[in-house]
Amino acid sequence: MSVLNIQEQLTGGESVYCINQAQMTRTRGLIDSPGETGEKLRSIRDRLEEDLDRNELAALAFSVIERLNGHY
Repeated sequence: MSVLNIQEQLTGGESVYCINQAQMTRTRGLIDSPGETGEKLRSIRDRLEEDLDRNELAALAFSVIERLNGHY
């Protein structure tokens, strides 16, 4: 995987446990984008934040990371 490709991917290499600044910047870009993806992500995030408390959101975030890593 080239360095450019790694910088473009949110999940980076084999592990999503090491989140770097480039991934966070790309994440913000996707969420803030005016297109369909941005709208979809904002809508889901907003609904989750209305329905879940901080601890539940953290648990869900870690669960999603586990699934992305293929461990769950």
